[in-house]
Amino acid sequence: MRFLPLVLILISTACRADLGLNVYGLSWHFDQDKAKEIGVDNQVNPGLGVRWRKVEERWDWFADAGFYRDSGRNTATLAGAGALWHVGASARLGGALAVLHSDTYNQGKTFIAPLPVAAWDFRHATLNVVYLPKVHEVNDINTLGFWLTVWLR
Repeated sequence: MRFLPLVLILISTACRADLGLNVYGLSWHFDQDKAKEIGVDNQVNPGLGVRWRKVEERWDWFADAGFYRDSGRNTATLAGAGALWHVGASARLGGALAVLHSDTYNQGKTFIAPLPVAAWDFRHATLNVVYLPKVHEVNDINTLGFWLTVWLR
């Protein structure tokens, strides 16, 4: 995983794609009381990552890798890929398949999850939102995650 940023830079150059810096974030837990009770109520989730993006007429194809401080105050690492459909001039809707690892989720075991994603593209930056659903024994609280991708042009 430590070579992924270099690989993304090389792919970006070869494919005339964009490369961005992911600045993680914030989270919002649907059940605040339960999140506090089980110790996953951290809503400030700083971290960094990279995003490769190939823009087409109606779709953005992307790959991400990074790390952040999660809701349980542990370091989470992630890698994934997905697509975002251009709903309008700036709005995007889609999904990703992500590999996640943190001591907070899935009893500390690495897992793969399909995740719905929305984004608002502002040319030099993109605001991203992911929905992390409650899944028995993996994630105990329905959560929204927010981060910004700053495009390196």
